[in-house]
Amino acid sequence: MLLRAERGGQRLRLPLRKSLLGRLLAVSALVAACSVAATAWLAVQTTSGAIEQEQGRNLAADTRVLDALLAYAAEHPTWDGVGATVKELADASDRRITLTTQNRDVLADSAGSTPQPPALPPQASAVVDPLSVAAVSSSGAMSGAEPGTGSGSGSVTVAEPGTDGAQRSGSDRVDPRAVGPFRLPQTERTSLRRTADEAVRCLSRSGIASDVVEDPSGRPRIQVVGNDPDRLRGSRCATDALDSPTETETKALAALNELVNACLDRQGREAVRLDLDLSWNTDAEPVAASAAPQPAPVPVPVPSTSVPQESLPTALATPAPLDSEIDRDIASCVGIARQEQLSSYVASPALLFIGDPGGGAVPGFDLSPGNTAKIIGVAALVLALTVGASVLAGVRLVRPLHALTGAAQRMRDGEGPSPVVVAADNEIGRLAAAFNDMSAHRARLEEQRKVMVSDVAHELRTPLSNIRGWLEGAQDGIADTDAQFVSSLLEEALQLQHIIDDLQDLSAADAGALRLHPEPLRIDELLAHVVAAHQAQADAAGVGLTADVSDGRAPLPELTADPVRLRQAIGNLVSNAVRHTPAGGRVALRAYATAGTSGGADGEVVVEVADTGSGMAPEDLPYVFDRFWRAEKSRNRRTGGSGLGLAIVRKLVEAHGGTTAVVSTLGQGSVFTLRLPSAGPDPMNTGV
Repeated sequence: MLLRAERGGQRLRLPLRKSLLGRLLAVSALVAACSVAATAWLAVQTTSGAIEQEQGRNLAADTRVLDALLAYAAEHPTWDGVGATVKELADASDRRITLTTQNRDVLADSAGSTPQPPALPPQASAVVDPLSVAAVSSSGAMSGAEPGTGSGSGSVTVAEPGTDGAQRSGSDRVDPRAVGPFRLPQTERTSLRRTADEAVRCLSRSGIASDVVEDPSGRPRIQVVGNDPDRLRGSRCATDALDSPTETETKALAALNELVNACLDRQGREAVRLDLDLSWNTDAEPVAASAAPQPAPVPVPVPSTSVPQESLPTALATPAPLDSEIDRDIASCVGIARQEQLSSYVASPALLFIGDPGGGAVPGFDLSPGNTAKIIGVAALVLALTVGASVLAGVRLVRPLHALTGAAQRMRDGEGPSPVVVAADNEIGRLAAAFNDMSAHRARLEEQRKVMVSDVAHELRTPLSNIRGWLEGAQDGIADTDAQFVSSLLEEALQLQHIIDDLQDLSAADAGALRLHPEPLRIDELLAHVVAAHQAQADAAGVGLTADVSDGRAPLPELTADPVRLRQAIGNLVSNAVRHTPAGGRVALRAYATAGTSGGADGEVVVEVADTGSGMAPEDLPYVFDRFWRAEKSRNRRTGGSGLGLAIVRKLVEAHGGTTAVVSTLGQGSVFTLRLPSAGPDPMNTGV
């Protein structure tokens, strides 16, 4: 935007920070940055939440797949026939499931029927090894041993002593469904189940609710329902038979005990004796230990009678743990022995690959530096596009404002008004159109001012010249200072006074200082006074002058107006009509009322002054009420007058809250119409 300096008249450009374009750019950039940041944050939060939910569902489905394959491996010595299980799991989870050896030889593939199955990903989803079960990491994802890690001691936790003082193995990562030689044959299962059912019936008769559940080995055990284990101890129902190992279990336990002792002998440790629940007894004396890690559930057979975990009391005392190093060695040997004993009963470790049906990896989400850079890049691109669009819009917006500013400065400097191009019908276009109208109106006012100054000078010059001529004639002795001389001077002085009074009235009206003194009056009486005042002028011109206030219409209401100003306005119209009507013509005054919205109380009183004079051309009608305008340009005193009478009429009527209008036909006459509100003028225009 351009400004003209006060000194030197040179044009200075506004600083960008103060210009409209700069502010528009700043606001656009701020709004765009906030919008992009809010949108990106919302998108990240929403997408992260949705993907976390999807990942949770995927993890649950993948965990079910892994668990099913672990169960198959724990119950089968080889992977033969696993294809049907893999196909069923793939259909249920809508995943591609591939099972391979550790050398990546395919054992089963749910996509094996396709001509060219997609390549496997470089990293396996998990390792299916029932002798080294993978734990679920803290992050919620499956974890497992790296390919190639076979059986071993794994992560073994030192067992805590039982209530009987015997040591029990901690978590040895062997799947509890891998029981191997501990699996009971049908005859032993039937015998134990019969004993368990009899114990349940006995407990039921004693008021103790219980159920029979089977371990993976097929051994039944009694599970008490309730939270009172003391009642079980006090019952007379015998359950010892369920705690005794069967012939199959005795043989398997002996083989396991032999493997454990051989391991301990290699480490220079004393032999131990294992029980059926894999607890052990040693002859070592207990020593105090600073701490013992918490055990995990033992994936081996448990005693035949148990109480729900939530029902066990917490106040039961626990003996101090044994020496941690010895116990760790024993627990490690138990784990190694179990893996060695079960290795021929379970399937070998296999790699599990889980992906989408198309062969890709399961979709995930990670706000890594690369993803962060993408988000920042997209945000910067959106911001740049927004700023660019704002620059284009701002330039198009500011360009017409510059044109308007330049045109206004040229008008201020006295140059002629130059119209501004209106490019479109919008706010800026309408502003430019309004500026053009204002410029044209200002040009017309300036022209009227110049004409008015010329007309005032001309009007004042004529009587002053006459007065000066008469006085110079008297001074030179040419004119006699008789009664006719004085009468001529008085006539010119009155004409001069009349012009000055008219100019004073117009000046007061323009300045808003024209005060009215309204009072109730009868329009018919006012018209009668006007006719009487101008009757002599009409008779001298041979023009008939009449007043008609009935005209067959409704009776006229009482009008509130300034009688002096209203009589002046109507008198100017009558004087103008008589002056422009030839001899034999007629001037008629009429008045009637128009009904308002409330039955006439807020209506108007219409006054018409009609003549049969020379009339005016249609192109002259818009200028009739302008100052110093005359249809006859010769300024003849007979027909011209001062040119201020009709302008004064319009100002006086507008001060009363009314309007003026004229209808004229060239050569036939004119009708001037005044519309005045019955309620009177605005109180702001009235004087005290």
